[in-house]
Amino acid sequence: MTKSGIPEPLSSDEIGRYARHIVLSEIGGPGQQKLKAARVLIIGAGGLGAPLIQYLAAAGVGTIGICDDDTVSLSNLQRQIIHTTDRIGEAKTQSAAAAVAALNPHVNVIRHDLRLTAENAPYLLKGYDLMADGSDNFTTRYLSADMAEQARIPLVTGAVGRFDGSVTVLKPYEQSPDGRLLPGYRDLFPEPPPEGMVPTCAEAGVLGAVTGVVGTLMAMEVIKLVTGAGEPLVGRLLLYDGLSARFDIVRYKRPVSAG
Repeated sequence: MTKSGIPEPLSSDEIGRYARHIVLSEIGGPGQQKLKAARVLIIGAGGLGAPLIQYLAAAGVGTIGICDDDTVSLSNLQRQIIHTTDRIGEAKTQSAAAAVAALNPHVNVIRHDLRLTAENAPYLLKGYDLMADGSDNFTTRYLSADMAEQARIPLVTGAVGRFDGSVTVLKPYEQSPDGRLLPGYRDLFPEPPPEGMVPTCAEAGVLGAVTGVVGTLMAMEVIKLVTGAGEPLVGRLLLYDGLSARFDIVRYKRPVSAG
């Protein structure tokens, strides 16, 4: 956006780059300008974050914040396709920023080389329009949901395990047409499972392509939220079973007693 609030015009290079978006009536020039003005914070530059970052950068999201405190390791490369062999040992944010720069020079990357905490979240979220959580642990997922709700910005959250995954969109600070508050993360998952009950990816394994499917679905939800195209997965949990090639939808609501 310009200082006057008028969307920045697209350059001739951007018009050529995003031509296949611009001809879509649901996106068009105005939608592409919204993508250019958007500021999205991504939690995690791993299996889900990799395709999410790539597709948002390719789509022309103007500012992408990447929050991750890890470095690239050999075992990451089977699924974290934004990283490469020659970047082993680099900070994941640095590796991801280099990949974005090579893909789309019109995208500004802000690196946050740290782990999301209750203390730093308010600072991190400042200035972002939307958050997408691709973390691999329950502590961060619940924290991301709480912090996005407090900041009153939409959250796209995804998870994977072995051969399956899920995606949903949270806007618990808004009301549904019937006047009820939209559901939050705890309306879907009231509390995290006991520690050790759900094995980590390192313990149970995960098929790399599954993270690609779910991360790409997350990117689609971000693009819908930014442009206003389609119907985001609010109050709907999209489930993907890779072995049976099946998608299912589970609908959920905020309990009446919750307000």
